[in-house]
Amino acid sequence: MSNKKIGLLSLTALVLSSMIGSGIFSLPQNMAAVAGGEALILGWIITGIGIIFLGLSFFFISRLRPDLDGGIYTYAREGFGDLVGFLSAWGYWLCATIGIVGYLVVAFEGIGSFTDSESNIIFGQGNTLASFIGASIIVWLVHALVASGVKEAATVNLVATFVKVFPLVLFIGLAIWYFKGETFNQDLQGTALNNSVSEQVKNTMLITLWVFTGVEGASVLSAHAKKKSDVGLATVLGILIALVLYIAITVLSLGILPRETIAAMSNPSMAGLLETMIGSSGKILITFCLIVSVLASYVSWTMYSAEVPYRGAKNGAFPKILDKLNANEVPINSLWFTGFVVQFCLFLVLLTGKSYNALLLISTSMILVPYFLIGAYLLKLSFQQNSAWYIKLTGFIASIYGLWIVYAAGLDYLLLSVLLYAPGIGLFLYSRYQHQGKALNLSTFEKTLLVLIGFLFIWAVYNSFTNVDWS
Repeated sequence: MSNKKIGLLSLTALVLSSMIGSGIFSLPQNMAAVAGGEALILGWIITGIGIIFLGLSFFFISRLRPDLDGGIYTYAREGFGDLVGFLSAWGYWLCATIGIVGYLVVAFEGIGSFTDSESNIIFGQGNTLASFIGASIIVWLVHALVASGVKEAATVNLVATFVKVFPLVLFIGLAIWYFKGETFNQDLQGTALNNSVSEQVKNTMLITLWVFTGVEGASVLSAHAKKKSDVGLATVLGILIALVLYIAITVLSLGILPRETIAAMSNPSMAGLLETMIGSSGKILITFCLIVSVLASYVSWTMYSAEVPYRGAKNGAFPKILDKLNANEVPINSLWFTGFVVQFCLFLVLLTGKSYNALLLISTSMILVPYFLIGAYLLKLSFQQNSAWYIKLTGFIASIYGLWIVYAAGLDYLLLSVLLYAPGIGLFLYSRYQHQGKALNLSTFEKTLLVLIGFLFIWAVYNSFTNVDWS
């Protein structure tokens, strides 16, 4: 069996790589489309505070309960029982799996910008037959890489993370040089958007949440860390680096071109902005780095997607067949399971022609509840262990932030997530029966929760047929 473990630098790179995927390259346009400069800054302040306290929640939980491995699933199960733990794991696994399908789609859309023309579309929006074949090859190459060992995959990810961060730092340096105060001050309050500043701030929340998805990466792979104390530290370091990059890129962009111009750009909008500053080579550089970035993120998210069902299987929440390690201590059956699901989703993308944006919407909706449960568990744990006041405060603020993003997402997103949570209930009941070998023994709380989910599922089905277009 392999005894290779991941150090602080590689853990931090995993957190950073999983957060900095494709979203950052489209962030200037995404934010400019919904908010003026004033609301944008306020949105980052709220998100920055919330996400830092969420990161600190992972930090403190890893110190209060260093015996817990598996991150999001394990924390939710310890805090609120088997069913809530399963729902957190199921939601997170769906977020990760659908998200990595999105990475493959956007990677081949980026490749298409080099190869396609109006008369000869090869890769299109990442949803053509050529994209399907190319993405399928990558799925199984990454499968082989991760199966060879978590340490090896983390090392590849570390190198790729340095490659992807370089152009971001270059962009920030050039943006500082080309920044114009008078351009930044145009429509600072986003008057042309016909929304109040508070509504604009609310509209930034899902965008900012999406680009921080992956903050939990170190905790998910905590069993593979050289030192458990590195888990929380890597999380906080990754958040701080990403936050600085995100704020700098979005705020400085508004000083290069007017908000309305950026909002009308095609994505990745960073390519258009860099082209404005240094010419066509800027667009080529950003598009190339986008491809490298999403493929690196695909590696890290594949590792997370394989780890969560394995941890669930060890505790009776997922089928026993997923509770198996290969000679390299990789959860191999869980990895196969994830690979086949990704392959199936790619086939659906080919059939339906759905784009990256549709996958992003679905993926983001699934992470809302798991993130709330992290803060809630720290709050509960801090009172159980009579921890210091600042640990209790951290759990409280992280919980409030979790509730805020659910509110900011809106009812449609919540109901969309219920549509995907509900099918997992059958898997949970089967797995629990399989592991216990007897009739199900659900608590009153779990029975009540199942009834509530059933009611919300009926509402969500009705809503999807009458009000919402998920495309």
